[in-house]
Amino acid sequence: MLHEPRFWSAVAFVLFFVLFGRKLWAPLAAALDGRAARIRADLDEAARLRREAEQMLEDATRERETALAEARALVEHSLAEAARIAEAAKREAEAVALRREQMARDRIAATERSAVREVRQAAIDVAVAATRDVLAAALPVEAGAAIIDRAIADLPSALARHAA
Repeated sequence: MLHEPRFWSAVAFVLFFVLFGRKLWAPLAAALDGRAARIRADLDEAARLRREAEQMLEDATRERETALAEARALVEHSLAEAARIAEAAKREAEAVALRREQMARDRIAATERSAVREVRQAAIDVAVAATRDVLAAALPVEAGAAIIDRAIADLPSALARHAA
């Protein structure tokens, strides 16, 4: 056993770590502790950033929901306003159509009244002329001339009073 190289390698290894182990262990442990501290700090920073990101996500989600609700309300209001405007336009168009129809009826009625007046006036003129001719042929010229002239003169006004 004392002649074996493995034994002496193991002894050298143990002596090396016993003599130099503390000197090497302290900087090695300090380096590992520093690295662990940096890793902890990075993890803490990552956790803080994650919390901030989650908070920002919640805020953005809340703002998005608020914006969607406002957009829905705006769309509903716009649709209601459009329906109201369409209904008002429809009512106005119907009112205009009714007014125009009434105006056309009034014009037709006025035209009818005018036509009736013209026909009556023509009938009066024809009746007066026919009466003048008949009376002129049936009555003696001198006696009937005065009566005929006065009756003929009064006839249009009498017919007009009767027609009215």
